[in-house]
Amino acid sequence: MQTNLPTPASFPSALPIMLRDALNAFRATRPGQTGLDRFEAFLGAPAPLLGFTPLTGEAWLRSLDDAEREASRAELAAFRAFLRDHGWLDAARPVNVPD
Repeated sequence: MQTNLPTPASFPSALPIMLRDALNAFRATRPGQTGLDRFEAFLGAPAPLLGFTPLTGEAWLRSLDDAEREASRAELAAFRAFLRDHGWLDAARPVNVPD
């Protein structure tokens, strides 16, 4: 496991956290290109991380050709797991932030 990856803590005052920052961190964990740049474009880049929901993910998948859909579904699931496991989703929804 790489330990020098950007994390949400790398952007402490940058709210909203942008999808691009999370995608860059995710890319650092995977060899080769990901197809998720097209997902960001679908959301309207630059997109906030909170624009990525199960519903927007499904809408994007439905917009793809059948041939690309399953690979993209697996990649989107891996991205969501990465966001959850590395604290990106929690950081995007801060609670108890001082006024």
